[in-house]
Parts: sequence; structure tokens; C-alpha cells
Amino acid sequence: MKVGFTGTQQGMTPEQLDWISNKLGYLRAPDLSDEAHHGDCIGADAQFHSIAKDFGFLIILHPPLNPEKRAFCFSDNIRPERDYLERNRAIVDETDILLAAPLESEEQLRSGTWATVRYARKQHKTVLVIFPNGIVQI
Repeated sequence: MKVGFTGTQQGMTPEQLDWISNKLGYLRAPDLSDEAHHGDCIGADAQFHSIAKDFGFLIILHPPLNPEKRAFCFSDNIRPERDYLERNRAIVDETDILLAAPLESEEQLRSGTWATVRYARKQHKTVLVIFPNGIVQI
């Protein structure tokens, strides 16, 4: 399984962290070829990275062109740097499922996380939105 992730630069809430920590392992297959893709930014990406690494996922980074908010996580593979929109679409295009941990409880128009969710849905990907209160929407 190839899992993509998008989330807020402010970091996940305890409820979002709890959901990811408890459920990400269910997406692992026994063949150990599962991948976790994220945008290598501070906040939620870095938190997701740590959890995915603990579960044994191969980590694939999709770094932004602008290094100002980059987390510089250690990975198994790294894609070329791209602008945020292009990078987020690449994460969706290379994965089977998208996990999203937005800052807001309602969809926002000017949000990279929500734009990524909308793109994934248009691409007919499975999308799980983990809201700040821990409730998940498919």
C-alpha cells in the first residue's frame, strides 16, 4: 500500500496523532514494500514521518522548493523539489490512499491541505480526513 499524507504546518492535535498512531499500522501489508509519502514540512508531515517510520514504511519525501518550512526528515527516497501545489499533486498521484490532518474542521478554500484533499477526490483516490477532534471522514 502506498499511503500519502497531507497536514497542517502547525502540527496535529493530540486526537489526530492518536488516530494516526493507532490506525496507520492497519494499512501495512506483510510484504514490507509499503510506502509513506509526505511533503517534508514542519508540523504534521514531520509527526507523520516519525509514526510511519516506526511502523516500518519506506519513506518517500516530496520536498518543497522553498526550504523555509522544510523538516529535512531522513528518508528512503526523495523526489525532486517542487512548488507546493505541484508537490502535493505528486503525492496524490503516486499513492493509493491519502490521509489528511487539517487544521480546520470545515473545508477551506485557501489551504494546501484542503486543496490536496480536493485533488485526491477528483483523482478518485480513497481519502481519509482526520479532523482536529479525531473524527474521521471518508
